[in-house]
Amino acid sequence: MAEARSIVPLFHADAIRRAEKPLLEAGEPLMRRAAAALAAIAHAELESAGEQIPSGTHVRRPRVLILAGPGDNGGDALYAAVELTDEADVDVLLVSDRFHEAAFAAAIGVGVRRVEMSAARDSASQYTLILDGIVGIGASAALRGTAREAVRVLRPLVESAETSVIAVDLPSGVDPDTGAHDDVVLPASVTVTFGGVKAGLIGGDGAPVAGRVILVDLGLDLPPDDAVGSGEISGIVTG
Repeated sequence: MAEARSIVPLFHADAIRRAEKPLLEAGEPLMRRAAAALAAIAHAELESAGEQIPSGTHVRRPRVLILAGPGDNGGDALYAAVELTDEADVDVLLVSDRFHEAAFAAAIGVGVRRVEMSAARDSASQYTLILDGIVGIGASAALRGTAREAVRVLRPLVESAETSVIAVDLPSGVDPDTGAHDDVVLPASVTVTFGGVKAGLIGGDGAPVAGRVILVDLGLDLPPDDAVGSGEISGIVTG
C-alpha cells in the first residue's frame, strides 16, 4: 500500500468521541468500515513480509495473532480477522471475559481459531503479524490483568522474531492524549488510527511505540478549533 506523508491536525480522545456520536446514532457502520481499512493495511503488511523472504525459500502459510480486548478496538480487530483468513492462519487471544460477541462469532465462523495464553506464548515466534486490539481511547491507564500479562510475555518473543505489529487505533496502554505509558506496551510497526489522529501518537513517549501512523478517514466532523496541534503521519486512507 503506497503511503504519502501528510501533516494533519491532532485531537484529544474526547473530541473524537463527540465527532463519532452523531454517526453512530444514525446507524453508520463505523466499526465495519474501520475493520475493512484495517484488514487492507494488514494485507499489505503480510505482502511486504512475503517479499522479504529469499527466493527459493520454502514459504509456509503466514500466521496472524489477534489480541482482542473488551471494547471497539477488539471488535475492529476481529472483523479485520474475517478478511485475512484466505491468506493466513489466524488465531485470536481474548484478553478479557468481555468481548465483541458478533465480531468474535463472525471470526470463528470463517475459521479463526481461539487460543489460550499458553498456546499464543509457545507460537509467538511463528506469527508473521499481530493485531493489537486490546484497548483504545476508552482506556488511559496502564494495562492490567490478562491483557498486561499477555503483552509482558509476548513482547520479548515478538521482538526477537521481528514480528510485525499493527496497533488498532493506538498501541494498547498508551494514553491517547499524552502518549504516556509504562514499560508494558507492545511497540507497533504501524498504528492504524480511526477518524482523527490522537495527539498521544505524535511526539512525546507515544511516537516511539506507534511506528508508522496511518489515518483511516471515516468522515468525522472534527472542528478545527478542537485540534490541539498538528503532526506528520505516514498516510491517509478512506474507510
